[in-house]
Amino acid sequence: MKKVGIVMGSDSDLPVIRKAADTLKALEIPFEVHIYSAHRTPAEAGEFARTAADNGFGVIIAAAGMAAHLAGAIAANTVLPVIGIPCKSAVLEGLDALLSTVQMPSGIPVATVAVNGGVNAALLAAQILALGEPELTKKLIARRETDRLNVLKKDAEVEHRLAEGD
Repeated sequence: MKKVGIVMGSDSDLPVIRKAADTLKALEIPFEVHIYSAHRTPAEAGEFARTAADNGFGVIIAAAGMAAHLAGAIAANTVLPVIGIPCKSAVLEGLDALLSTVQMPSGIPVATVAVNGGVNAALLAAQILALGEPELTKKLIARRETDRLNVLKKDAEVEHRLAEGD
């Protein structure tokens, strides 16, 4: 199975990346995590992206806040699918990062998930890899069923609590 490359602009993005990593671990998808800044380490970020396919990666997740140019910088250097995670900042609550991540020019696409959307980034990466991995497709279907059952369980609990006047 191909690996997922995860890059973050700084270690302040680690809480968001941890959610992505935990999701990939649960699905038994191999991944690597790196810190590369679009602005402070552009050569290293570009080299990672240019060599990613040759190094066994099938998808790259890039998380960054504020100017959030990392996903675009990665996408400019590879034809692998790139998923951007805009990260929340103290100044604009992540809106700046969201707009920077989704506003890519024609020809350099970046799929974008919600602000701090580490879980969905990992699930989208898994869905992309599952196109060639039937066993991974089964794991994704099982996860959806588990999620469905968990919601129904919570529904029953809330209904019971409210019926009892809690």
